[in-house]
Amino acid sequence: MRRYQPSTLPDLAAAWKMGRVEADDEAVLAESDSEEDEYAALMTAADTSGERVADLSDGLRRRVVVVVEASSPDVAVPTRDVVAVHADAEDDADPDDDLAWYATQEVGELLADFS
Repeated sequence: MRRYQPSTLPDLAAAWKMGRVEADDEAVLAESDSEEDEYAALMTAADTSGERVADLSDGLRRRVVVVVEASSPDVAVPTRDVVAVHADAEDDADPDDDLAWYATQEVGELLADFS
């Protein structure tokens, strides 16, 4: 099952360092494999991420959604099971803007931007 997890840059960095993504009670599952349902799940998770980053300092206020393949909605998964990461390209982006897509091999570069 594909899980869309709201996150933040600091939480993403911690997950990458640990080598796993913990389950999140606010993760969103798409209702089906259709593009529309997957996009709706992504943007719902992005809204939750936006709430989490509102009080963070400059350089950290980017919505982040981690997309993982998991056998269950409530299990941690190794970072090798991350499908992609979606994130704002800049702090305080318009909540109606689409998120940028990052392949797993690009996550280090994304995290280097705020370090």
